[in-house]
Amino acid sequence: MFKFFKLKKWFMWSWLGSMIILSSLWIQVKIDVKINKWFGQFYDMIQKALGKPNAITIDEYWSSLLSFITLAAIYVGVAVVVSFFTSHYLFRWRTAMVEWYHSVYDRARKIEGASQRVQEDTIKFSRIMETLGTSLIEALMILVEFMPILFGLSASIPIFFFGDWDYGLIVGALIWSVGGTIFLILLGLILRLVGVEYDLQKKEAAYRKILVVAEDDGSIRPKSIEELFNGVREIHFLSYIRYLYFNIGRIAYLQANVLSAYVFLAPAIVAGAVTLGVMQQIIRAFGRVEGSMQYILKAWPTIIELASVYKRLREFESKINQDEFIDEKI
Repeated sequence: MFKFFKLKKWFMWSWLGSMIILSSLWIQVKIDVKINKWFGQFYDMIQKALGKPNAITIDEYWSSLLSFITLAAIYVGVAVVVSFFTSHYLFRWRTAMVEWYHSVYDRARKIEGASQRVQEDTIKFSRIMETLGTSLIEALMILVEFMPILFGLSASIPIFFFGDWDYGLIVGALIWSVGGTIFLILLGLILRLVGVEYDLQKKEAAYRKILVVAEDDGSIRPKSIEELFNGVREIHFLSYIRYLYFNIGRIAYLQANVLSAYVFLAPAIVAGAVTLGVMQQIIRAFGRVEGSMQYILKAWPTIIELASVYKRLREFESKINQDEFIDEKI
């Protein structure tokens, strides 16, 4: 799977491409920081305008909106370029995997589900990595940039439960998001979601294989096909039940998450210790930090799918290497 980073043929795409993606994501986060600052200035201006007639001019108002449009346009442009380049980058990664599988396919084709591993799982791997990989890196960068901002904005204002402690809001975000993430991870492990996904793919592969064989072999009994499909149906129904329990906890937590920043800021809002602009900056920065900390929580179903794909490909490559070792001994 990781020959993409080891072969000279792919050096430019693997390492230089990685640097381009990382740099572009960093630019996106920097622009996001500027947008957060704009929110504070804009809502302070709104508060000033609503408090006293003609406190601001119409030119100031339009100028502020134009500033946001400029930042948003740059952000969108960078995001589109990153998305386009990442798609090409990951297809090259998939190509590196597939080329190796093709080179050893004389051995690989003897393994059950080989065609599915080479075609379906490689494309699944690249598509999941396209969204999961870049969003993980971006989440880490957001933490690096927004945690100091959140600390600076929340210093010296009263925070629910933590009082006037300068680190109260950051620790509150940490406890809420990490606590929820740990809860969902434990729930996923208890429900064996990765194992269920893995078993589901294995049964689907066996069912697909017998259908392909039955096209050329008339001796395959319909009952055998029906038995395999019954296995597919059972594992799907089991998956639905397991994800039902998981989603009850996940969706309930994410809905409660909407109010978390307002709960922590309640003493400061009631006391009038923050302006409307500062409150908007804090809530947005809190949301960005909290969202980054909750990355695993929000991406958990996709992580489970990636773990299942990785497990199947690793097992597939292990069997290929075992066959190679046996052939060499013979």
